[in-house]
Amino acid sequence: MRVVRGNERDFEAASHEDPSDPGVLKKVLASKADLNPGRMQMLNWSLLKVGKSFRRHYHEDMQEVFVILAGQARMHIEEADHTAIVVDLRAGDAILVEPHIPGMENTGDEDVTYLVFGLSSEMEGQTVVVG
Repeated sequence: MRVVRGNERDFEAASHEDPSDPGVLKKVLASKADLNPGRMQMLNWSLLKVGKSFRRHYHEDMQEVFVILAGQARMHIEEADHTAIVVDLRAGDAILVEPHIPGMENTGDEDVTYLVFGLSSEMEGQTVVVG
């Protein structure tokens, strides 16, 4: 058993963000090294401040599951055929996002807090920043 006290951890810039001006911050609750072998790659408690958005990036082999705890966000999803989908999210919503896709922005007047679970296909894919 391992207890993780999220309130005792500091937020840090997500790996795909510019550390000097991050769009999204995270508290790593569990990394791949902490988990039993399998498909779960990570579990983060994340914070998207008012007026901020993700830096454009994708994961080559990781599905992400976002659970919105507070605030309002807009998820921009680009399908493999380049079809664009926009989904508005609020507290209590969850969204499953396939590899190569997500971008999210805070559309409300309070910080968005959410949990994100990363599920790897174990193909050793990378996180790729595209803009």
